[in-house]
Amino acid sequence: MKTIITCSISIFFSMLVHAQQTEKQPQAAAQFPKAGAFVHDTLTYKIIDAPNHTFGYSVLANGKLMIQQKSIPAMPGNEGFKTKAAAEKVVQLVIGKIKKGEMPPTVSIEEMKKLNAIK
Repeated sequence: MKTIITCSISIFFSMLVHAQQTEKQPQAAAQFPKAGAFVHDTLTYKIIDAPNHTFGYSVLANGKLMIQQKSIPAMPGNEGFKTKAAAEKVVQLVIGKIKKGEMPPTVSIEEMKKLNAIK
């Protein structure tokens, strides 16, 4: 019984020390800014060339590259959209999501089908 109590106390203090050390360590930077961080930024886009004569897009915040997408989101492979118009529909959806504070601005296959960007 004495051994169990000693082990329990030891584990408790080890967890306490670990928790205190974890609090002192700096937090890693998030991959994406907090929601709403780009509300006041000027968001623009460019349609770009992608592999095999397809198209992707770049999103720029105040003229600086924020997102570069050369392949169709949520789809396997490296090819982009078959037309510039399809890429443009999706990038406009992405910008709308960013403006609403959705970060990262994920795009589903269903959303792209509704836009007629993919079949």
